Amino acid sequence: MRTTRPGTNGALTVEAAGCVLWRRSPVTGELELCLVHRPKYDDWSWPKGKLKRGEDALTGALREVAEETGYTAAPAAELPGTRYLAHGRPKRVRYWAAEAVSGTFTPNDEVDRILWLPPDAARRHLTSPMDAGLVDALLPTVRPAL
Repeated sequence: MRTTRPGTNGALTVEAAGCVLWRRSPVTGELELCLVHRPKYDDWSWPKGKLKRGEDALTGALREVAEETGYTAAPAAELPGTRYLAHGRPKRVRYWAAEAVSGTFTPNDEVDRILWLPPDAARRHLTSPMDAGLVDALLPTVRPAL
């Protein structure tokens, strides 16, 4: 079931959540961000998805990260959300910065590939320009490398 609430035009707003998932490169120690490829839309985006009925947004965001990437994540600051029309319905997506703690990606029906990219490359690789602003929102929340 999807979580919805009344929108300004009378349509129910679809509530969704996700994370800007990050890690330190196992090779260089530099910051890398995780992008997911969704074959249904042939796009590159952040891991995110619709909330289940009554599901807390942060819980849903971490569930989506695990389902789409195979990684467990440690959430940190909430980042700016987005609002847009999806198939004629208003949609609101809340995002959190989250560090990848452990896991392994396995392709699935929703996500067939992931990429770990440095911030500038991630910004350029995202399909939607609306998603790119989250790179800048994330950077001040990430602890410096030791």
